[in-house]
Amino acid sequence: MSGPDTPLAHALSLGPNIKPQHTERRKGLNIFRFVLPFLQANLFTTLLCSFLPLTTTMITVSVRWQKEIFKDVELDTTQSAYVFKCQLYDLTGVPPERQKIMVKGGLLKGQKLMMMGTADEVVKTPEKGTVFVEDLPEEEQVVAVGHTAGLFNLGNTCYMNSTLQCLHSVPELKSALTNYSHSGRNNDVDQSSHLLTIATRDLFNELDKSVKPVAPMQFWMVLRKKYPQFGQLHNGVFMQQDAEECWTQLLYTLSQSLRSLGISENPDAVKALFGIELISRIHCQESNEESSETESVYSLKCHISQEVNHLHEGIKHGLKSELEKASPVLGRSATYLKESRINALPRYLTVQFVRFFWKRESNQKAKILRKVDYPLELDVYDFCSDDLRKKLDAPRQILRNEEGKKLGLKVNEKSSVQKESDVKMSDAEGSLNGGEPSVVPMEEGEKETQMTGIYDLVAVLTHKGRSADSGHYVGWVKQENGKWIEFDDDNPKPKLEEDITRLSGGGDWHMAYIIMYKARVVSV
Repeated sequence: MSGPDTPLAHALSLGPNIKPQHTERRKGLNIFRFVLPFLQANLFTTLLCSFLPLTTTMITVSVRWQKEIFKDVELDTTQSAYVFKCQLYDLTGVPPERQKIMVKGGLLKGQKLMMMGTADEVVKTPEKGTVFVEDLPEEEQVVAVGHTAGLFNLGNTCYMNSTLQCLHSVPELKSALTNYSHSGRNNDVDQSSHLLTIATRDLFNELDKSVKPVAPMQFWMVLRKKYPQFGQLHNGVFMQQDAEECWTQLLYTLSQSLRSLGISENPDAVKALFGIELISRIHCQESNEESSETESVYSLKCHISQEVNHLHEGIKHGLKSELEKASPVLGRSATYLKESRINALPRYLTVQFVRFFWKRESNQKAKILRKVDYPLELDVYDFCSDDLRKKLDAPRQILRNEEGKKLGLKVNEKSSVQKESDVKMSDAEGSLNGGEPSVVPMEEGEKETQMTGIYDLVAVLTHKGRSADSGHYVGWVKQENGKWIEFDDDNPKPKLEEDITRLSGGGDWHMAYIIMYKARVVSV
């Protein structure tokens, strides 16, 4: 019989770093290697067997596991018990640490062994091999990368590229453009406006399908034909232009084209998306004359002065202005004070920082570098008319309740129901008075929603430099996945949220020139 120093005698005290190099599987099974530092074998296993004679090295045994019987399994008695467990692992899939092997006494030769244990789940071969991003179709690459393509700078066209990237982030605008066909133009739209609308639609489609930089050559050619000022040359080179002018002119053109066709249920898609209705009170202190007027604009102005440190203050200043016009009462020119309030809100609220002014001494546009902070969340309730505030009160309460529930706070359900009822009543009154709902569904199947007066920042267009006619423009856009991308012409780069709030000015770094917010709404 074998002595205490034979390998099987150590079956119950295997060291933690046993590394059997190989063992041969029965009947042509492949040789496999185990170099795994398993824990002590006495955690879950016990091997009960008789000591073997020193002269015996290779014997065959039968192993029964569950309903299967493995005959003629070779067992090398010069190896440790762990090696034999590895053989059984190859046959059954039961890891060595889970095996419990039982054998009756006597010489271990030709006998039947019983093994107990649960096999590991068989790892299946992947149905598809590894696919790299660059091997995917371009449309799928866009999804994998998390952002769309950049735009090549065609020669001082960063003002145009940054404008396009910001507007391209509005899915409702892209949807309205998709419905615009080549043959859709009617007599209300001139040929150049029609071609610019087509070029915008095609460029947006190309950006959505590509991760490689796109050259906006066709769009640029049509833009210069429609608005010749963007084709100005200096020493044979195209001049830098004002991004705000490009933004305004492009939206005006799209408004004319899309409105003429009655795209979607809303006859003026661009106005519904970006239009801000202002109601103004115009008062002359000298004659005590007073009048009111209503106008629609595509952006609010943030006026910058020594007293303005925050966007909220700048907008408040921008809603007040002085006019000089003829007074019928006085029979001469007089000064009037114009105070405006928001009377209808858009889905996307645009604010322009009035950073550039005409400097007579140098005969050029100069830039105000003052730092003006802006928030990621903007509440415009204070800038609204009394009538609009009444319409916003109920939806704002619903929004507060919804956000309170997300935070685990208790909500007064009775109050919430009453507020929802007030929303419907407000809509009914608006219809009777000829007014429109706060938000009209843009597409079929879309739920009607109500404005809350609260907006979330989704795009920032910045300018770096001292003059509007020089420097560099960049677009910073929030993606649908919540991440921010800096679109510096053909080089998109991921950015953190804190990077966006640092674009408030105060030096020669990129500073916000145009910012765009998306409305936070509630369903009704």
